[in-house]
Amino acid sequence: MHTMLKAALFDDEFIVLKGLIKLIDWQSCGVELVATAKDGLSALEAVREHKPDIVLTDIRMPGMNGLELIETIREELPDTKCIVFSGYNEFDYVKRALTLGVIDYLEKPITLAKIKEGIQKAVERIETQSQVSRLKHEWEQELLAKKVKDLVLQGGEDAVSHWRGQSGMEAAQVVGVTVAASSEDVFTMTGDSSYKLIPVRVDKEHVAVIFHYDLNDEAWKDELLAKEQATIGSGCTYRSPAEAALSYKEALRALRYGKYLEDQGWTRFEELGDPSAIDPHLSDREEEVLFQLRIGDKPSLMNTLDNFLVEFKKERLEPEQAEMELLRLVLLGLEAAKETGGNHAEIKPPGYLPQMELRRMQTMEEMAAWLRKEMEGIIDWMLRIRNKAKHAAVEKAIEYIDSHFGRDLTQQEVADHVAMNVTYFSLLFKEQMGLSYIKYLTNIRMEKAKELLGEGVPVQEISERVGYYHARHFAVVFKKYTGMTPGQFRLKGKGS
Repeated sequence: MHTMLKAALFDDEFIVLKGLIKLIDWQSCGVELVATAKDGLSALEAVREHKPDIVLTDIRMPGMNGLELIETIREELPDTKCIVFSGYNEFDYVKRALTLGVIDYLEKPITLAKIKEGIQKAVERIETQSQVSRLKHEWEQELLAKKVKDLVLQGGEDAVSHWRGQSGMEAAQVVGVTVAASSEDVFTMTGDSSYKLIPVRVDKEHVAVIFHYDLNDEAWKDELLAKEQATIGSGCTYRSPAEAALSYKEALRALRYGKYLEDQGWTRFEELGDPSAIDPHLSDREEEVLFQLRIGDKPSLMNTLDNFLVEFKKERLEPEQAEMELLRLVLLGLEAAKETGGNHAEIKPPGYLPQMELRRMQTMEEMAAWLRKEMEGIIDWMLRIRNKAKHAAVEKAIEYIDSHFGRDLTQQEVADHVAMNVTYFSLLFKEQMGLSYIKYLTNIRMEKAKELLGEGVPVQEISERVGYYHARHFAVVFKKYTGMTPGQFRLKGKGS
């Protein structure tokens, strides 16, 4: 045991009490003597005040006898171990003491060897019980993590039911769930009265499932903001735990884009656009192709396609099934091209019928070459449109941000203002400005906050004027940006 156990000693005989206090080396027994008493009522008061781990008590005491005391201890402090001693060797006393679960029953006169043996027995029992409790807690936490992982991977009412069964009463208090993901091991179990964060490992990703008890409290956001050296993506917050799987899928997508946009920091799925944009039927391969199309990474796209085609040929699919899979990839690429806002009809001539082109092909090699050519044409067109539209669109967006940063300004609203798909806009903005939309908005807000702090404006008012409804959240962001709290920054300004 690393911490000293607490013991209390009660006996109505002054000589016995003093003798035991002096003669026993309590520390070598692994305990600290925290209380003594000569009558039962004073003993009960001491027990309630000090909550000892071990009680050594005489049976015959005025006010309340030792057995009555043990009975009360058993009700109020069931983990406390009791040792009794008495000069009366009566079977009824022994039987009742054993019924009450005493560790040892010692007859007077007590030898030091006997009492040390009794104390050691109590210490060992407590250590064993503590170890069992720890193992039980670890086992329960492991089971809970498994149920939470099932909730993330499967979603639905069955997974929720199993999670509720493992979580007990806490589950009834949950009013929402948010999932975050990182490639780094940065999440630990934490929380407060408004949320609980449970970390789980899902494949290669480290995942945090945040159960909300109060959706109006944003303390959980401070938790993620504090992981500034890691790249984190988070999904939307949903009221039903059954939708944890959707939030997880969104978190993975946000993480992927966050790595491209920020390298480090927290990217929220809401920043990437409408949650309905997630297609639950997309395969990992299709997600990868769409991602590379959107960011305009032609070498990676062509390499992904080449790797896909190698595996595709090995599968030896029926011609109709092969046609459907290749056709779906091309159609997804054309949908991604629409996000540019350009005239995507320019990519292909009127009456373009890719399914008819595929059907005319005789070999898998022809199909593979066709797919490569089609996707290369799509990304080349997207890159040309991007280069033409980039400067004007971002300039227009910056003007809008500079005029509206003092309120809740979503990336979706700014993208709508410049008539662009929000995901495409976020990538274009990063390419043009060298930093993400959210980081640019934060920089604008923090510079304005520094200016207002210098003017002596109250922190709560500054928080609201630069677009933060909660002063605590504003303070966390400000410290991350400047290395100082708003108060420290104001004092430094006065001293300069």
